[in-house]
Amino acid sequence: MNDDVNGLESIDAYIAAASEAVRERLESMRATIHAAAPEAAEAIKYRLPTFVLGKNLVHFGAFRNHIGFYPTSSGIEHFAEELRDYVTSRGAVQFPHDRPLPLDLVSRIVEFRVNEEHSRKSKKPSRRPKE
Repeated sequence: MNDDVNGLESIDAYIAAASEAVRERLESMRATIHAAAPEAAEAIKYRLPTFVLGKNLVHFGAFRNHIGFYPTSSGIEHFAEELRDYVTSRGAVQFPHDRPLPLDLVSRIVEFRVNEEHSRKSKKPSRRPKE
């Protein structure tokens, strides 16, 4: 699928370009992520559907045998035990097409990332000039 998305500018277009069998899975991922991070903006980055909250929050995408989910390395590390039944790498997890999507887990990972991003923002020093 990923080779067909060059030039797609929205998540709607990305999902529409997917095979019919995969569209429902992509829509489920999108809805789950949106519900867990309603203030996040949607974008296409790195040719993948992306939710942005200050900076990239999570990405997801369709591949031949799986849905890829990219919650950064911190999301993978924090949920490593629950992700043990999936193929993972430093910042990614693969959800095979022949298994149901673990949407509750996706939601909790996104909520973790939202909290992480809010925490990062609150630790940023103020840019106000000194008086």
